[in-house]
Amino acid sequence: MKLTFLGAARTVTGSCYLLEANGHKVLIDCGMFQGSKLVRDFNNRPFAFAPAEVDALLLTHAHIDHSGLIPKLVKEGFSGPVHCTEGTKELCGILLPDSAHIQESDAEYANRKGLRSGKPQVEPLYTVDEASAALRHFTTHDFDTPFEVVPGVLAGFRVAGHILGSSYIGVQVTEGDQQTRLIFSGDVGQPDQPILDDPASLFAADFIVTESTYGNREHKQYDKEAELAEIISKTVERGGNVVIPAFAVGRTQVLLYYLQKLFDAKRIPEVPIYIDSPMAVQATRITMNRREEFDEEARAILAQQGSLYSMPGLHFTATAEESRLINTMEGSKIILSASGMADAGRILHHLKHNLWRPESCVVFAGYQAEGSLGRRLVDGAKQVRVLGETVRVAATIYNMSGFSAHADKNQLLAWYKRLPQKPKAFFVTHGEIDASTELARQLQFQLGTAAYIPQYGDSANITGSDFTVTAAPVMTEVPEVAEVKDYLKNLENGYLTQRAKLEALLVRDPGKAATMRKRLEKLKKQIDSMMESL
Repeated sequence: MKLTFLGAARTVTGSCYLLEANGHKVLIDCGMFQGSKLVRDFNNRPFAFAPAEVDALLLTHAHIDHSGLIPKLVKEGFSGPVHCTEGTKELCGILLPDSAHIQESDAEYANRKGLRSGKPQVEPLYTVDEASAALRHFTTHDFDTPFEVVPGVLAGFRVAGHILGSSYIGVQVTEGDQQTRLIFSGDVGQPDQPILDDPASLFAADFIVTESTYGNREHKQYDKEAELAEIISKTVERGGNVVIPAFAVGRTQVLLYYLQKLFDAKRIPEVPIYIDSPMAVQATRITMNRREEFDEEARAILAQQGSLYSMPGLHFTATAEESRLINTMEGSKIILSASGMADAGRILHHLKHNLWRPESCVVFAGYQAEGSLGRRLVDGAKQVRVLGETVRVAATIYNMSGFSAHADKNQLLAWYKRLPQKPKAFFVTHGEIDASTELARQLQFQLGTAAYIPQYGDSANITGSDFTVTAAPVMTEVPEVAEVKDYLKNLENGYLTQRAKLEALLVRDPGKAATMRKRLEKLKKQIDSMMESL
């Protein structure tokens, strides 16, 4: 058996693993790369395998960084089933066509601009029709119900508690008289979060492919309801808007849950709340129809009130015209809009209208990938480009990590410590390198087991419970290198800005300029050295 890591290796997005056993090929996830342009460009590259040769796909959950390249996979020859839970299929039914619409819009915009300069025609990654065609390959399974994927490979989905329908996948491979058990964690949710059940307990496995998004961080343990109430109250008091970039699937529903609690307890002022995302509207409807996945608290609220969300000032905006009108309305308001990393969608219009206003605030309630607009704002950018316009950042920026849908380092370790037996090895994926390194170190130290951080293209050759790793050929163009290059590019731009300031300083204060020159030359040497090593 061979397991090859073709995404989410030393980076957070693009989850994709190829399992080869008994002459068959099975993919686990087929996600889109997200973040900086250099990273997103990997979506346009050919797959590292022939899609027509893949027999089946196992999908952990619906988020685009796990499902977003499935239409491309089908478009290029994959004809097998996509196995998932019912909740995942329903959410993919809105996420994949929406992703296709974005691909078509981006291609149309690029072609309008490129036509004037003679650039070649740009094709969308896939179309809405191709996304719809891909959805016809989806086949659903109940949680905790094993099924045969291909001869010799059994799989089953168990609750991961990340978003509706999310699962970790148990896989059992039989080759001759050798049997191997694997777990693919997908994205693991925090315990004790609202609406959904906690991640299910783990079963024994020889190898575990684990996410590490928050592998080097601990979620702040605090009263996040009180902090959210204070942020909203202060912002409304000074006449500003509360803008919340929120993932349409999962995060919006959780935030609505907390807003409802605060409203019922009269801890926030009664201001209009706008859910400005057609996808979030659909995802909320799907969530309300999947009550069998709710936890006890959510079921109790439903039994008592009949609905999780019943605020009188709650508005769901459907059309682009309704969305634009929000920014013309007087008075404070709360605006939840996609995307959660502020890298696309209607949220960009709301940021353009509010970032420059000192009375407003922007609340991030989840992970912000390297290279995203959200990450730049959280990191303290003083001005940003939004929809082609440079906008000064005067609004207060908040980063409330307590709302994350990912388990943190300690929560992951606690989950793995409850394994009925120690695995042979962990393969640590789906995290920036510092996060993966820290989680791998803790898994080795606290569980006493091997932990390997694969690079893009690495393969694990597995026989029973024994394994060897074959390193991928050295490649400069892999997603994690692209992220570093993007960082260095920003660093170099900063260097050039400082050089311009130095020229002006030479006239006013030559002594101070000499010191600054030495620092800048040292920085330039570091940048050049790092670029050469890439």
